This record gives sequence, structure tokens and C-alpha cells, in this order.
Amino acid sequence: MPVINPATELPGTDFADHPSAEIDHRLQLAHDAGQTWCDTAIGDRCGKLKNLAAQLRRQKTALAATMTAEMGKPIVAAEGEVEKCAAACDYVAEHAPRMLASQPINSDARRSYVRFDPLGVILAIMPWNFPLWQLFRFGAAAVAAGNVIALKHAPNVPGCAQAIEELFAAAGFPRGVLVNLRLADNARAQALVSDARIAAITLTGSERAGAAVAGQAAGVLKKTVLELGGSDAFIVLADVNIPAVAHAAAAARCINSGQSCIAAKRFIVLERVAEQFATALAQAMAEMIVGDPTDRATQLGPLARIDLLHNLDRQVKASLAAGAKLLTGGYRLEHKGFFYAPTVLTNVRPGMEVFDEETFGPVAAVIRAVDIADAIRLANASRYGLGASIWTGNAALAEPIAAELEVGNVFINGPVKSDPRLPCGGTKRSGWGKELGEIGLREFCNVKTVWVGER
Repeated sequence: MPVINPATELPGTDFADHPSAEIDHRLQLAHDAGQTWCDTAIGDRCGKLKNLAAQLRRQKTALAATMTAEMGKPIVAAEGEVEKCAAACDYVAEHAPRMLASQPINSDARRSYVRFDPLGVILAIMPWNFPLWQLFRFGAAAVAAGNVIALKHAPNVPGCAQAIEELFAAAGFPRGVLVNLRLADNARAQALVSDARIAAITLTGSERAGAAVAGQAAGVLKKTVLELGGSDAFIVLADVNIPAVAHAAAAARCINSGQSCIAAKRFIVLERVAEQFATALAQAMAEMIVGDPTDRATQLGPLARIDLLHNLDRQVKASLAAGAKLLTGGYRLEHKGFFYAPTVLTNVRPGMEVFDEETFGPVAAVIRAVDIADAIRLANASRYGLGASIWTGNAALAEPIAAELEVGNVFINGPVKSDPRLPCGGTKRSGWGKELGEIGLREFCNVKTVWVGER
């Protein structure tokens, strides 16, 4: 895949795929590194993570510029992504020794406990939308636990992938703890799943990619963690401050120019305030500053690829043809770059594409609910189950609603976000397994019971 700057449509820096012999060499490097890295003291592993955080901060400007050039992320958001990666490394470095310590458990043995041992080489199939964060949110924990990483990144962010490998080297990690495998061919990448040197796989991407990799991994009995699509509900109860929540809704929809699995996409609003909220949301979306992602004032950049723009436009037009109403936007901006106008649709219902499918771009779908029970029904009427947020003046009212939502993450009076302290992951067609937090740290561990008798 040629690298195209999505803001200018000019060619970027291309990187050739690694030939098969080089892929094999790099996998062997990772396998060999894993044999010694797993025995490295946890304090030494975490020390390297602290070095990695320092390198991220030291190289923030260059790393952010690479993200902006390759996938169009607004520069301020790109710098924030680098800082978030550094914070995750620091958090894991501080807390991993406690989280990975053996846990004593009372039983009929003289002594029994559970230990958390590494699995080996983890194949990480990563997406373009958060080119650094998606790797670091899994990778910091993985290497702290004693695993090593074979990174197969998205083909439109090769500079980001190379930068990650260089960051690990600069931080003093042994050669092979993270290897970058340049493979644009998905078939070649999926073939790696069956390689005997790969112990487990993590994938962030589409349902199709997740199903293909999970099926292949099941055939060879390998652990997988999948973070797939999302169509997060943003539930608005009738007791909110409408202008404030509408601005929060626009920000939640437009994070990363709308290209985020956990971005709010379906805005389910109680009927009594639905019209007022939709009008306020349309105004907040229309006020978003769209433009050059290298400009620090820009809030909304281009979509990462032309095919993504075409698909988003198709979803909007199909929904309008099915009876949705357009309040603002609904078109590609008429200048260079893959820019789509911030868009709000109302009268949306199940069966329309903007309700049923994941929309990856700045398109908000407003759905009316007659009451709280109907709002829960509509939120759950999706094949996705990644996240949801509930907005109300009474947080105590929201917690029973949270219990009814079929998702992996519920945020009350705040947008769904990933946090190094909290596990993050979905259910239903949004995938399985967790990243981040203590639970995520242990996903790629052999949870081993040790029972010690009297003799």
C-alpha cells in the first residue's frame, strides 16, 4: 500500500515489505530474545519501561509529526497520544511488580500459590488510527510480564512502526524484544499465526480481520485478544444541561477525527429533550475547526484514506434514503485532502446503516427513546459491545442502567476512554479479552497454580 498524506494527497515515504527470509530472521530474533527476557528480573524489565517513557517524551515532536503525516491526526492530538504512551509505560513500570507477584492461596497444601509466567512471542497486529497507543497499551504490560513482541503494523503507518522499533532500541531493550515485521499482505501476516515461534496473538482491527485471525489461531490452539469495532451509545437522560452535554457529545464523536472504536456514535436521547439536544449537537459539530492537521488550532483532520471517506459517505447517503434527516454536514469538503464535514443525522432508527454499522468518521446519529427502558433496548440493539456513556444529573440513576448495558466499558457523565489503571475491552462482535489494568496485564501470562505438599 503506498503511503499517502491524507491532508494533502501527496505521496509519503514508502517502505518496502520485508522479504520472507527477513521475516524469518526477525521472528527468530524475537524467539531467541524471549528465552532470556523471561528470566530478566522484573525490576530490570520495568527499568527499561521507564527508559522507554523518557524516550517517548524526548522524541514527542518527531513522533507526532510522523503520525500527522501518515494518517492525518491533528498535531495536538498526536502529541497527546505520545504523552499517553509514556504515561502508560510509567504506570506499568511502577505497578507491574505488585500485579505480577505470586499470590498465596489457602488450600489443603502446605503451601499453594498462583504465579504469572510469560507466554513468549506475541504477534501484535495493529491498526493505523492510534499508531503508537494501540501498541503501547498492550505492549508495555506484555514486556513487563516477560513476553516479547512481533509487530505487524498497518501498512499506511510504516514510519510509525519503524519509530516504535527504534524507541525500544534507544531505551536499552535487548535486541529482539520488539521486532517490526513490514507486511502489507494480510495473507502473509495471517500465516504468521501458525508459526511455532508465535505463542499468542493480539489484534486491533475490523470484525473481518478479527474473525479470520481468531479462526486460524483456534486451529492451532493459540490465545488471542481481539479489540474490534464499536458503535458506542451516548445515552442522554432528560435532566441534563443540554448545551454542555451537546458540546461533550461533539467532542466524544470527533475524537481522532471520528476514527476511534470507542468514540460515541449513536446518540440515544430521551424524547422530551431529543429535539433540543439534536439542535445543540448540530451547532457544536458545525463549530468544529476542520483543516490542516499540522495547524495547532485544528480540531478535526482528514480521514486516513480515501476508501474510508467513500464508505462513510455511502453510509450517510443510504441512511438519508432510508428516512434519516440531515441537520448539518453530509458531504466531502471541496479541497485537497480526505476531509468530511462534521455531520448530524436525526430520525435514525435500527435498520439504517448509521445505526447498524460502525461509522468511522465525524458522523453523529441521533436516536429518540421514549423512556429509560427504551434507551437501554436501543443501546443493546447492536452487534457491537465495546463501550457506552450515560449522561444525567443523577449519577445514582445511571448505575442501574450501566448494569443493563451489553458492553465492556460504561462511563457515567464522561466520554468512554482508555486508562492505564482500568481494564478495557469489548463483548459481542467488539471482540474479547482485556488490555490495561491488572486484568489486562495478565492476559498474556500463564496463570500457573503451584501446590506444595508435605514431602
